[in-house]
Amino acid sequence: MSNTSWIERYVMPAALRIAGQKHVLSVRDGIILNMPFMLIGSFFLIFAYLPIPGYADMMSSLFGEVWRDKMLYPVKATYDIMALISSFGIAYRLAEKYRTLDPLSAGAMSLVAFMMTIPQNTLFTPVHGAAEVIKGVIPVSMVGSQGLFVAIVISLLSTEIYRLVASRNLVIRMPDGVPPAVAKSFLALIPGFCVLAVVLALRLAVEASPFGDINSMIATLIGIPMHHVGGTLPGMIISVILIGILWTLGLHGDAIVLVFIQPVWLSNMSENLTAFQNGQPIPHIITQQFYDLWIAPGGTGALLGLVIFMLLCSRSQQMKQLGKIAAPGALFNISEPMVFGIPLVMNPYFFLPFILTPVLLVIVSYTAMATGLVAPPAGIALPFTTPIFISGYLATGGHISGTVLQVVNLAISLVVYYPFFRAWDRLKAKEEHASAQPQASAAIANADRA
Repeated sequence: MSNTSWIERYVMPAALRIAGQKHVLSVRDGIILNMPFMLIGSFFLIFAYLPIPGYADMMSSLFGEVWRDKMLYPVKATYDIMALISSFGIAYRLAEKYRTLDPLSAGAMSLVAFMMTIPQNTLFTPVHGAAEVIKGVIPVSMVGSQGLFVAIVISLLSTEIYRLVASRNLVIRMPDGVPPAVAKSFLALIPGFCVLAVVLALRLAVEASPFGDINSMIATLIGIPMHHVGGTLPGMIISVILIGILWTLGLHGDAIVLVFIQPVWLSNMSENLTAFQNGQPIPHIITQQFYDLWIAPGGTGALLGLVIFMLLCSRSQQMKQLGKIAAPGALFNISEPMVFGIPLVMNPYFFLPFILTPVLLVIVSYTAMATGLVAPPAGIALPFTTPIFISGYLATGGHISGTVLQVVNLAISLVVYYPFFRAWDRLKAKEEHASAQPQASAAIANADRA
């Protein structure tokens, strides 16, 4: 039995049951609302970090030293409100599926409830000054990808509370002559009060704990153990597994996990660079470049192989078009268009390859470097947007073995993703064919009447 047949026989039925659950569908469809903005932001991100010699100097001479900060304005405007958009979109889609709820009211309730979970202050430490708490501000990180998991939980919770209250007819109904928009707003009054009361109680409970806020609680529980294992092979494997799991749940896995182990990687990178400059053996394998350039070709989850299949082998028009849109970003190791475009968040079809592929690449890459077959990263800092093959050569200090390993890793990515891609592509192609038949029949009927 081929891998594709095995997946379609055993994996797909379970995946279909999970994927068809209304809450999972709502999370997927709500997060997709971010996709066009993520694509726009991705293009500006590419242009901000184009790995072309002399590019940064040329831009500085034309637009000033802060040109990159200005180029990143659209990135911040799109990436940094991801959770905010999702909190509205998920609740809206879930309310649509219940049919008895007003989607706009559900989305607005969720948005307000999500904002209530965010502490409106931040700690600011001026240069040569004492740290102080600035009030009346919203930490941008918590309304962006780092706050996505909280947004998912709150949007589902708020909509379920709305449904529970409305199903018991605990609503204020206006007379028939009242405009529909006004009537709907009053219908949401008592459910909205109940939603905010529950979320307020949740926030106060977390504030009474050592964590302080919900986002900090999640980051602490997941991240602190990672700091102690960051520079080892087992730690690297655990890291990429956690990153993959968190992304599939809607959390920004890189932001949560790497904040604790990145200091270890950067320290290793610095020691590697010192050794490289002094002609000494490279002491460390696991560094920031090891992860960026060999474990994540195409971005988190090593998605470049999947993008190639979508471009060249898709029967589904949706997959083919998404492949065309995502390809420029994947070439520069930006995966968000794929993660939120397919989407991979809350998608059981791609859960296994999204996690398994990086694990295999860690094992293969570490073994190749530890045995001396491939030169380890020399500590040369490269932008994560440096394209594959070029980056492997540069990061190893000019060793072609770094590029060869990237070729091998891309091949592994292709092999792992292929059966899952084929199964998903067939499913989407069937859906497109089924939706096209009624449209074709209607067109024929209209032509006959004409």
